[in-house]
Amino acid sequence: MNKETRIKKIQEVIDKNKQNENLLKQEIMWEGKLEMKTVYNIPLEYLIYNKYNGRILSRTKSLEKQKHSIDAETKEGKEKIEQLLWDSKEVRNKKTEKSIEAFGQQKVGIITRDGIIIDGNRRAMLLNKIKKYDYFKAIVLPVTLEESPIEIEKLETTYQMGEDEKLRYNAIEKYLKAREILNKLKSNYSKDEAMAKIAEWMGESVSTIKGYLDVFNTMDQYLRHYDYDGIYTQLDDREDQFISLTNWVDNFYGGNSRKPFGGYTDFDVDDLKAIAFDYIRVKYEGKEFRLLAHGMSENHFFGNKEIWNSFSEAHFNQISNVEELEINFDSPDLKRHLDDRDAKFKNLVKDDFQDNVDRHNQKLEYNRAADKPEKGIKRSIESFDSINKGHKNFSNPEVQDLVEKLGNKVFDSLNRSSPTRILSHIISLLKNIEASNIPEDEIESLKEKTKEIQSLGYRLHKEL
Repeated sequence: MNKETRIKKIQEVIDKNKQNENLLKQEIMWEGKLEMKTVYNIPLEYLIYNKYNGRILSRTKSLEKQKHSIDAETKEGKEKIEQLLWDSKEVRNKKTEKSIEAFGQQKVGIITRDGIIIDGNRRAMLLNKIKKYDYFKAIVLPVTLEESPIEIEKLETTYQMGEDEKLRYNAIEKYLKAREILNKLKSNYSKDEAMAKIAEWMGESVSTIKGYLDVFNTMDQYLRHYDYDGIYTQLDDREDQFISLTNWVDNFYGGNSRKPFGGYTDFDVDDLKAIAFDYIRVKYEGKEFRLLAHGMSENHFFGNKEIWNSFSEAHFNQISNVEELEINFDSPDLKRHLDDRDAKFKNLVKDDFQDNVDRHNQKLEYNRAADKPEKGIKRSIESFDSINKGHKNFSNPEVQDLVEKLGNKVFDSLNRSSPTRILSHIISLLKNIEASNIPEDEIESLKEKTKEIQSLGYRLHKEL
């Protein structure tokens, strides 16, 4: 059914019910004032889904980026939109489906005079799926979408992202919605005026809308970083990390923040962003992700120059060895292709990333415990005790060199604070050496070392 036919059919429903005073009426805000509008039973076959509905905006935009345009007036387009609407909130859809099947449509929708659904796409999808009802309860606006795009955008946003509805949106959609509205308004309004309108329509403060746009800017940079431009599905399950990263870089750029290490530059912030993108890609989250740059300087890697330089150098060395397959933009299911690509990247780097985080988090803990030496030393002892010294690799020369280096650090510390403790420890060690257990090939070397010990002990005794 084409547009002209839909307009005619819907108008016939309206004309047929002009004298029916028993029809339900409902107030809506239209063109700046509350108006009482009649609710009509519009046959479902007269309706067209809005493919740019706020609930599935990221999905349709991603498909269009892949040159998979959706024609909502075709059978294929209708089915595709229905699938996207179902997948957007499957658990809730199942619950609503049962309710509609038992009691019918309880919340009124809104359509244009040519049948585009402005509010109620999800409900209409469920009615089509159930097939128990053949009509949609709706207010009919006196315009088409093309005739009044801004007023319809305002109406849709107010209804779908008001206080009761906004929690039902997928996490990424509100950011994309704010940016899309801004793009529509900026030709007729200043940025401040546009922001005020978006805030009013979405039921939020202007500062919240600014935050949405800033976060979405970070999301866009992330997608471009991996050549995923416009594929908004690759932002799924990463909202909190983008919020954190946006706050970090907004505060750090310009070199005026006290939370990073002293003397940092914007180039360092660029490195932070690039590294954070990699961690977002593999879906690091929570406390471990915040170790990058969250909070006071003593609580994150970017707050200590030595730790940050070590951490970032290790990170860039790790990813420099990663080879990825080129993106196949002609893939019939680009989302699945990119999800698989990200998963393979994660498998290649996850152990190295985790090791890098663990090692530098330990350095942070050591720094925080610098004024609590007893606690730090106990932790070091526990770490050494946890090593399997019976493992064959423990006897490797490289490992033994590290053990020797550790021992030298301990002895050096004792020597500075208490030489008596060193001598007591040496005496204890000598007492524990059994001559009968010394290997044949070490006897001559040991004799030389005992002579040297005697000589050094005599010299020290004489000097005292």
